[in-house]
Amino acid sequence: MNKKMQLELRKEISFASGIDTLLKLRSILFETVESFFGILSKEDFSAMPYVNAKGFHNKNVAYSIWHIFRIEDIVVNSLIRDVIQVFFTGKYQRRINSDIITTGNELIKSQITDFSKKLDLKELWSYASEVKTNTDVFLRTLSYNDMNKKFSPDKKQYLKSLNVVGNEPISNWLIDYWCNKDIKGLIMMPLSRHWIMHIEACQRIISRLHTI
Repeated sequence: MNKKMQLELRKEISFASGIDTLLKLRSILFETVESFFGILSKEDFSAMPYVNAKGFHNKNVAYSIWHIFRIEDIVVNSLIRDVIQVFFTGKYQRRINSDIITTGNELIKSQITDFSKKLDLKELWSYASEVKTNTDVFLRTLSYNDMNKKFSPDKKQYLKSLNVVGNEPISNWLIDYWCNKDIKGLIMMPLSRHWIMHIEACQRIISRLHTI
């Protein structure tokens, strides 16, 4: 579906079908995320069975959900739409009981575990749901002519001023990465492929937890 969506978005004649495919893909992936809340214990959400591995599976499920939807909220609302993030309008830092407002890229190993254990998982799910819905509504407003829209250099400074991306080298590359893409590029990453990579990593973590 991801490959089909990419091909469809390239041509004006198939653009509407591409958006439909994207929304269907996101719906399927989101159902997978929802399933985690039905099968995992609170302890499972913060478990890191592959902590020393190279790859996204060296994180945990709670962190991965936070990371996916913080990035999407930042990119869609602060970068593209220039509106206040769902995170702030919904007062989700307090509701989720998070120590941070960033994407979490700066956290490693035990920092990820400590961060995840404190999270209110019910509110994390509410946040993910609201961000997903918000983005889906936005995606339906896009036209083919929007795909090549790029961002002014001022956007980089604006995102830095929000302090939603860590200052560490492991994090601060993200702002350049996002701002150097056009709308189509951001649809590919992070609004679709980023989900796939982290959800697949979560499935690998869960498979390991359920065989220990």
